[in-house]
Amino acid sequence: MIVDLRIYTCQPNRMAEFVKLYETMAWPLQKKYLGRCLGWYTTVEGPLNRVVHLWAYDSQADREQRRSAMAADPAFQAYLAKAAELGVLQEMQNRILAPAPFYKAHLESEQK
Repeated sequence: MIVDLRIYTCQPNRMAEFVKLYETMAWPLQKKYLGRCLGWYTTVEGPLNRVVHLWAYDSQADREQRRSAMAADPAFQAYLAKAAELGVLQEMQNRILAPAPFYKAHLESEQK
């Protein structure tokens, strides 16, 4: 398993606008194509105007296949165009995380 950690920084005072756009246009598509959302959060302390979400995949190949299928959907392209048009995002980051060996063993024992 790998986890895709995504961090989006919104323009000041525009996070609610981004969250609403995401909820209506992207969330249904990401649930359909990506499947396993581990969490979707907004910051309340520390660096503000940030949206953080985490997605689990079986492997990097699984991630690439799922994200490619989503990217090919015209509805997702419409979402990206609308987000660009609104100009609500300042920065987007992602990190691919792998479980530590002890946690991987924990996950495997839970599956038994």
